Amino acid sequence: MTDKQQPHQLSAQDAQFVYMQTPDNLTHVMAVYIYDPSSAPGGKVRFKDIIEHMRKRMVVSPMFKRRLYRLPLDIDHPYWVEDEHFDLEAHISHSRLPEPGDWRQFCIHVARHHSKPLDMNRPLWDMYVVEGLDNIEGVAKGSYAILTRIHHSTIDGTSGAHFFASISDIDTKGTPAIPLPKKEAEMAPLPEPAEILSRAVNSTVTSPVKLTQALLKLTPAILKNAQKNIASDSEGGEGKVPETRFNGAVSPHKMFEAVTFDLDDLKAIRLKVDGATINDVVLAICSGALRKYLTKHKELPDESLVAVAPINARSRTGEEANPGTNITAMTVKIWSNIANPIERLEAIRDTTRETKAAKSGLSARIMTDLTKHIPGATMSGVARVLNSERFAQKVSNLFVSNVPGPQVQLYMNGAKLTHQYGLGPLGNGMGLFIATPSYHGTISFSIISDRKIMPDIEFFRECLQTAFVQLRDAKPVKGRAKAKVPQSKPEAKPQDGSVMYRRVSKNPRKTKPEKTK
Repeated sequence: MTDKQQPHQLSAQDAQFVYMQTPDNLTHVMAVYIYDPSSAPGGKVRFKDIIEHMRKRMVVSPMFKRRLYRLPLDIDHPYWVEDEHFDLEAHISHSRLPEPGDWRQFCIHVARHHSKPLDMNRPLWDMYVVEGLDNIEGVAKGSYAILTRIHHSTIDGTSGAHFFASISDIDTKGTPAIPLPKKEAEMAPLPEPAEILSRAVNSTVTSPVKLTQALLKLTPAILKNAQKNIASDSEGGEGKVPETRFNGAVSPHKMFEAVTFDLDDLKAIRLKVDGATINDVVLAICSGALRKYLTKHKELPDESLVAVAPINARSRTGEEANPGTNITAMTVKIWSNIANPIERLEAIRDTTRETKAAKSGLSARIMTDLTKHIPGATMSGVARVLNSERFAQKVSNLFVSNVPGPQVQLYMNGAKLTHQYGLGPLGNGMGLFIATPSYHGTISFSIISDRKIMPDIEFFRECLQTAFVQLRDAKPVKGRAKAKVPQSKPEAKPQDGSVMYRRVSKNPRKTKPEKTK
């Protein structure tokens, strides 16, 4: 075989997401895009237009037509093979919101679709077009949503952002936002049974040697991290993850809510604390919201809550076009036990800076490195055990994913993309996921939880709004000059009187989105 025709076997990290999936713990991600078709030819986009657009964009990724080929007893990691029965129209469906077609109905619709498993016998993606959004405040009349689910073994945050940009356009004429490949990538055929068996045996035999070598390489870092944790435990348990409602078992019933803020507001908040980043501000908003939420329920721990945040592990520019996952993660205290919002942001800045520099979030990185050398059958069995309700590990209280998105206006079939949300997977012991994709001057906080864990998810959205306002209105640290925030050029207001974005008002006394004149 030439290099071009090498078998496409899943990496250890990609395979983990296959092994971890259960009926209650689904491991796909979902993007929610809302489009205003008023800018499209004739002011309308038909369902068949969306299908034909995707047919033309199939060239952007091999993930569209490939399915999993799992080996008996998972003796080795699965392979990607071309789906000989691929039918594009079987992956794209549509429906309308039930009455009254408002924001609450939309959130329920999104959550129900996210709660359904993908068909693991077909290519691991689908699109669901939802019409009837006319009664959602902040959404233009005639708008529709596209809910796109992709299995996490196929895509991560960085490659996902690239994928969604590649199916988008930069104008109403259909100019691709990212140059398209000249031809579709070739899919290598499945190896002969003898080669599959040989590769599986080789992996099983060499894995212990490679695992030992990796352990020896990582031992100094492991020991240093262990000493740090022991020291922090002896000083009052600071190294422990507190018990919260979010660390329970999850059910098949997911919940969804969201709120959108101006990105310029987060930039202004960042400048109130020297050296703070947008990601620090995101964590501070999440922390403040959790503090208010758990206080209301009389469940706020004395110790700081701990979040897991993904880190892009792609080393070179251009790798974002490669499908699959290539991420690691850091665990970070979000200082929910600090009442003052500015002091909380300062503490988060210090912690994230230390975590990135000293790699104090080493446990997640170590597991990522070591799993590369664990045989498929062993990893499959261990993943099922660790992801079970009984053995779920409490490594953090929540997951916060902040993936920067495109800051230019995007289109699809001539329709303007106006809103963007993201949904990630939950798991036993990890019942809260907050995704914060940014797009065209806005950043959306998407809340994903479980019906039993967070039945009052609308209240948590209000907590996010409150935490944002508290940070926005807080005074900078005394004696520190406030830098001027560059303002993005405002977009022309729509002529139909609609609200352009679901966002927090500039007036802290208001909670409803601002309407354009």
